[in-house]
Amino acid sequence: MTQRLTTIEISKEDLKFSGAHFTIFSATERERLHGHNFKVRASVVAPVDENGMCFNYQEIKSRLRKLCSSLDEYVLLPGQSPHMHIHQEGSMYIAQFNGESMSFLTSDTQVLSIRNTTVEEFSHYILQQLVSADNFFADNDVHSMTISVSSGDGQWGSTQWHSTV
Repeated sequence: MTQRLTTIEISKEDLKFSGAHFTIFSATERERLHGHNFKVRASVVAPVDENGMCFNYQEIKSRLRKLCSSLDEYVLLPGQSPHMHIHQEGSMYIAQFNGESMSFLTSDTQVLSIRNTTVEEFSHYILQQLVSADNFFADNDVHSMTISVSSGDGQWGSTQWHSTV
């Protein structure tokens, strides 16, 4: 019998995070600090099992909620930006960009392993956190996953992962 693959779309109202950020456009240009209510959704491709389902959806939703919560209500800074240097001084992160020094409380800030605070990078970051977390993908024979992040209506960035098996 041929294996039947199905795409499961997960887009729940509570899969979101609020964050302050600024996009860096070049070595000399950036946006002003502002905030968004970012939405997150997942698309998972996996085979349908003998019970008529791919996997327990709650597992993905729970992981996504936890990741969203870890980003919620923080200033989000790109720790791998080629144009901005971030270092810690006591209880402050100091972000240096184009001759400016910006101070952020460490307790209010997440420095992420991303190059810029864009929906493209947020989707990649969330997907990498999911893929590296545990064996969910292998245990459930997931063939691919797409994570999408929106900063506003009609504006999404997505990153895909495909199984190498």
